[in-house]
Amino acid sequence: MLTVCIQAGGASARMGEDKALKLFLGEPLIQRVAKRLRPIADELIVTTNHPEDFAFLDARLIRDLEAGRGALGGLYTAIASAAQPIVAIVACDMPFASAKLIEVATRLLIAEEADIVIPKTEAGYEPFHAVYRRAACLPIVEAALRAGQWKATAWLSQAQTRTLTMAEIQAADPRGLAFWNLNTPEEFAQAEEAASAQ
Repeated sequence: MLTVCIQAGGASARMGEDKALKLFLGEPLIQRVAKRLRPIADELIVTTNHPEDFAFLDARLIRDLEAGRGALGGLYTAIASAAQPIVAIVACDMPFASAKLIEVATRLLIAEEADIVIPKTEAGYEPFHAVYRRAACLPIVEAALRAGQWKATAWLSQAQTRTLTMAEIQAADPRGLAFWNLNTPEEFAQAEEAASAQ
């Protein structure tokens, strides 16, 4: 029922190297994310324009279907490539990606017949830790792409969107780390410290 897609298509400009492959406590960061989410996945896919770099992962590797189209292009690739009817999309640079939070979102998607269940914090929506109904979302995302949109959230108003509240998020992720994405070597070091303290 659930495809988990890890997005590994970013440029990693601020990190200075490919953050998906950067060692996090001794293993590639993307491998840590995959291990955290694999138990809930009926299918695991990774979107990347360098599939040869990720051959070590036990996952289906997918190139961007709409190259150079930013976050929305990556979202489209994930939803279009999934074999399962529900798609969880997570960024490769989230070392505390939460399987529990995705399970909560998936249950809500089914129970409330939503098209997307997406967390929202003070920083805004988290489209790369969200759950999508493939059949409903694919045509809307495709239309947004054709209309020249770039933002991953540009199309939410056209779908049956269920927003996860802060209370719902905190219940599943009490440490509040699930959406922490790493962009700099300093953030990387801080996250390793936090992971070591678990």
